[in-house]
Amino acid sequence: MEDRIITYGGQAVIEGVMMRGQKAFAIAMRAPDGGIVVHKEELDAIYRSKITKIPFLRGVILLWDSLGLGMRALTIAANTQSGEDVKLEGPALYLTLGISLVFGVGLFFLLPAGIGGLAGKYLGWNVWWNNLLEGVIRLLLLVGYIWGIGFMPDIKRLFGYHGAEHKTINAFEAGAELTPESVAKFSLQHPRCGTAFLLTLVLLSIILFALLGPLPIFWRLVTRILFIPVLAGIALEYTRWTANHLKYPVVRWIIKPNLALQSLTTREPDLSMLEVAICSFQTMRQAEQEITL
Repeated sequence: MEDRIITYGGQAVIEGVMMRGQKAFAIAMRAPDGGIVVHKEELDAIYRSKITKIPFLRGVILLWDSLGLGMRALTIAANTQSGEDVKLEGPALYLTLGISLVFGVGLFFLLPAGIGGLAGKYLGWNVWWNNLLEGVIRLLLLVGYIWGIGFMPDIKRLFGYHGAEHKTINAFEAGAELTPESVAKFSLQHPRCGTAFLLTLVLLSIILFALLGPLPIFWRLVTRILFIPVLAGIALEYTRWTANHLKYPVVRWIIKPNLALQSLTTREPDLSMLEVAICSFQTMRQAEQEITL
């Protein structure tokens, strides 16, 4: 099975699924009339540039571009399903993305760092306990946030499409027939899921920030921001490496926490969701072949 693993990734969107390949991406969406509408595009040149060969650096740059691609996919899906022409591109796209990143950095990095720093100042804890507290708070915030939004009806459905994406890729990598009934038998978990990246980044932050030692509160907060690209680069290389070495029992063991967290970000999809995911995947594969030809 391992030799069938490919580098495709996907992202669930509103009532649809985006599948990204090495050269193209495709979105399959449920239209208001219940039919499936597909959209496909060739990926930007950055995905085929030499930068994708440079470890760590490629992760940071491609991660940023992927976030923008995800926002574009959400816009396309929203326009298709609402029948309205909502424009989210250029400066508006990156402004929205920037606001989202500021919220994420503030909640998951600066808030835990601030609490850890205050614990050291007012409780007299040493730096190791401060940084451990910071890491535990960051981990609890991540898990708690994902768990909490999972109760929202719209997010539950989104997580259902996320599960359909995983099942489709797992079925393809196993060489199975890509029909809803066949794909439904496969696992909800996948080692290249973005959830695995997030958990890895948080766990790495505990180690890295502990090594920085004691810092004034100002520099404590600044370093938490400056080291995010470093953590992102390492986390992406780690998840990439583990996904390519699943034949080793020790690798399958160390990724168990990453796979376990996916139980919060996926739901068992129905057959209609699987139909959309399969359509997206097959459209992306066809687009990749057309570009090759």
